[in-house]
Amino acid sequence: MPEAGDRPAPTAAEPGARPGEVARAALRAAVAARREGEAGEAAPEEADAAPAEPTDPDEPTAPADPQPAPTSSRPGDAAREALRAARREERRPRKTTPRPAPAPAEGRSAHTQVARDMRNFLSTAFRMPDLADDPEAEAQPRADTPEPPTEHAPTPPAPSTTPTRTPEHPAPPHHPSSMATPHRDNELRRTFPPFAPRPEPQDFATTWWGQAWVDALENTALDANRLARGRGYADAGHVDAITVTPGLVLAYVRGSRPRPYRVQLRLRTLVEDDWERLLEAAVDSPADIAALLDKELPHTLADRGVPLLPGPGDLIPQCSCPDSGRPCKHAAALCYQTARLLDADPFVLLLLRGRGERELLDALSRRSAASAARAARERGPAALPGVR
Repeated sequence: MPEAGDRPAPTAAEPGARPGEVARAALRAAVAARREGEAGEAAPEEADAAPAEPTDPDEPTAPADPQPAPTSSRPGDAAREALRAARREERRPRKTTPRPAPAPAEGRSAHTQVARDMRNFLSTAFRMPDLADDPEAEAQPRADTPEPPTEHAPTPPAPSTTPTRTPEHPAPPHHPSSMATPHRDNELRRTFPPFAPRPEPQDFATTWWGQAWVDALENTALDANRLARGRGYADAGHVDAITVTPGLVLAYVRGSRPRPYRVQLRLRTLVEDDWERLLEAAVDSPADIAALLDKELPHTLADRGVPLLPGPGDLIPQCSCPDSGRPCKHAAALCYQTARLLDADPFVLLLLRGRGERELLDALSRRSAASAARAARERGPAALPGVR
């Protein structure tokens, strides 16, 4: 009686085949197919001549082109058919597609040389031509090459090998943009551009009314050092654009901190009665009106009993800095620069007192015309020549 290991594998046609036997037969066939593949790689000529023999003598040889088994409803038959189909699909490409023979050394070296030449060609295909590649280009001068000197042209000096040291100039100081708003100016609001720095200290007032403004500041100052520092700020150009309105001078002054300080100078405006006396005095003296039109303030106009110029204590400074001095150095700087404005235009002083330039000129013109008409009526009509 044969043993279990020597028993032949049942086929799909046997009705008494068990699923376990079918699975074992399929595994044996797969092992045999793998061994046949290894033997075919070792000896390709023998594999092409004859099919590989199974290594196990007890295992039956699978047919070259097995026919599909009859359809069965048993699970073992379905598993066996699936394993056989997988084995056929695995063995079919190995038999039909032989491995190519290794190329000879000469052919491989020739192929490598061709590939290397192609890479070299592609690497230089898009390179701009140099003078070394084009011998004709050497005869033509390049655009950026200087032309050789002619007979009449002077020979340029030879470049010096001694390194020259470029002088280092200090960068100009950076001034922040102005914080003034000149676009809001009108008849009673004037904005003046900032004064440029002065290389040497000079007098801030050159007229008698400008000096009277400076005296009103210095005569009431409690600390001369703050005044000196204020003059230094004014000379250095730390005072921004100055805005003048009735009773107020406003500007931003740069100090030791990056953000400038807001500085104000307040002055009492004239009442209506004071303006009436001042205008009547100017109408009575046409020379005073002519002096005002020439940007000058006559003494006779300031001596009519109207407090036109500030006196001691009339200037009230106010600053956003933490200094409690009166005035602080920032307010002193603004006061000195305002004196320069008064020197250039005395109508700035009249605006501080409450009236604009156009309003004053219109009032003077009307009063002058009325005064001339009144004087003409008082004189009566002039006698005609030849009539008694």
